Amino acid sequence: MMAMNDSVNILNSAYLAVEYIDSFLPDNPLQQPFKNAWNYMLDNYTKFQIATWGSLIVHEVSYFLLCVPGFVFQFIPYMQKYKIQQDKPETWEKQWKCFKTLLFNHFFIQLPMICGTYYFTEYFNIPYEWEEMPRWYVLVAQCFGCAVIEDAWHYFLHRLLHHKRIYKYIHKVHHEFVSPFGMQAEYAHPLETLILGTGFFIGIVVFCNHVILLWAWVICRLMETIDVHSGYDVPLNPLHLVPFYAGARFHDFHHMNFIGNYASTFTWWDRIFGTDSQFIAYKEKEKKQQLIMKKKAN
Repeated sequence: MMAMNDSVNILNSAYLAVEYIDSFLPDNPLQQPFKNAWNYMLDNYTKFQIATWGSLIVHEVSYFLLCVPGFVFQFIPYMQKYKIQQDKPETWEKQWKCFKTLLFNHFFIQLPMICGTYYFTEYFNIPYEWEEMPRWYVLVAQCFGCAVIEDAWHYFLHRLLHHKRIYKYIHKVHHEFVSPFGMQAEYAHPLETLILGTGFFIGIVVFCNHVILLWAWVICRLMETIDVHSGYDVPLNPLHLVPFYAGARFHDFHHMNFIGNYASTFTWWDRIFGTDSQFIAYKEKEKKQQLIMKKKAN
């Protein structure tokens, strides 16, 4: 009980510290236009329309916009030095096949799930009003909490989907692409979409105190999964500032090797259970090869 009280006191102190720092920051010039747009939405659309069609639009627009950089990289010779599996370029055939499957999954699997968003917000009395919206730092903390929960769910269920008795029936679809690309992030068997997608909603149930979290968490999760499937390890990636972030090389190895690196976002579960051992050995081998190449060049 005493330890719990200490934890609560630490969190309260951290919250007050961030709130104090925030009071010195200049006003966000985008806040008023965003407020006006938000209130316009509330005045002109029903909660069902906002929760259902609004969520669908946020998902689709975010998904395909976030896929654009990786898609464009394949046409820029300079960016090829950042491609992880340089011997396996993207093909139009594979990308078209991926796109068609995505449309099916998005509108026939995910849309019915999205339709439940309105009933979720009504059942738990989740507010939509601008005045009830949490501050940006609370939203960031909530998204991080959602990511931690989803990552744990993803690790154990993803690892289970690799079991030899069920792998070929479900998860093998996602592994059709040995060298992944961003758009392939949600290319999966419908059952996998349901099984691994459940982890996305657990954090929402735990943390959601405003409908904005639904959309913020969608964008954060898509940003992460498209990045790790991008096939490119680009320097100065801001996501690398996130503590214990796995990144594209970590997940790219999973597609190349099929074994290990099961977590979606962070590295700690694979480190705890030793399922990153082959990845660590692979990196050490790469380093040795690079040293040999440098010595030969000199």
